[in-house]
Amino acid sequence: MKKSVLILSVLSLCLFGQSGWAESRLQQVKQQGVVKVCIWPGYFAISYRNPRTNKLEGVDIEMAGAFAEHLGVELEFVESSFARLVENMGNDHCDIAMHGVGIRESRKPFMDFSQPHLSSGIYAVGMKSNGHIQQWRDIDQPGNVVVVQKGTYMEPVMRDYLKQAELSVVDSFKAREQEVQSGRADVFMTDYPYGKRMAELTQWALLMAPAQPLAPTPYAYAVPKGDAQWLAEVDRFLDKVKANGQLRRAAEKHGLGPIVVDH
Repeated sequence: MKKSVLILSVLSLCLFGQSGWAESRLQQVKQQGVVKVCIWPGYFAISYRNPRTNKLEGVDIEMAGAFAEHLGVELEFVESSFARLVENMGNDHCDIAMHGVGIRESRKPFMDFSQPHLSSGIYAVGMKSNGHIQQWRDIDQPGNVVVVQKGTYMEPVMRDYLKQAELSVVDSFKAREQEVQSGRADVFMTDYPYGKRMAELTQWALLMAPAQPLAPTPYAYAVPKGDAQWLAEVDRFLDKVKANGQLRRAAEKHGLGPIVVDH
């Protein structure tokens, strides 16, 4: 009997103690003294590497620093992308993704989401010089061409929304801009942060918003699947920065006040 108990104890230690299977990522992060945060450094005002200074900036860069401080650990940024999001949530590459990840049903089998901290609908970017499209209501007219990126949620939404304008689907976000600048299309569809980037960093871009939000999508932080304690800690952090105004101040600092979710 004693021998059986000893064997079970050893097995328990091997399975749950050494491997950490029963240990939350929260404990692992605190033991290691560092939180690994995945970011996409091309996301303007969210997690953006400014080419002029080579420094990271944006609301989620500031929130990542605040999260590390909340945990009492060091911060390590891991450069990632939306294309690698699922992979990095499953391969232990990072503890959390903090780059405005849209909460979508297609992603839920691979990761868990915090409560939302931002929410953006669909916006249009056109040319300031395009005299016949200067506001949203000008877009859905005969002869106009609207560009969306393949695989984004904007593709099915605009396919259903447009009644008179033609929809064009391209393979990359850069191709959207090229279609508009070349004159092959009139506007492209994007979210608020990227639209704001175009309006601020180019001389030609005009940002247009619908009268009512179109297909608003909540943005949150993503964590590896199945760790309820870690997810609860992320939500506790968000409750804190919403309540003390830190999230809103950071969002407004980076021009994202209109899409912050702080309630």
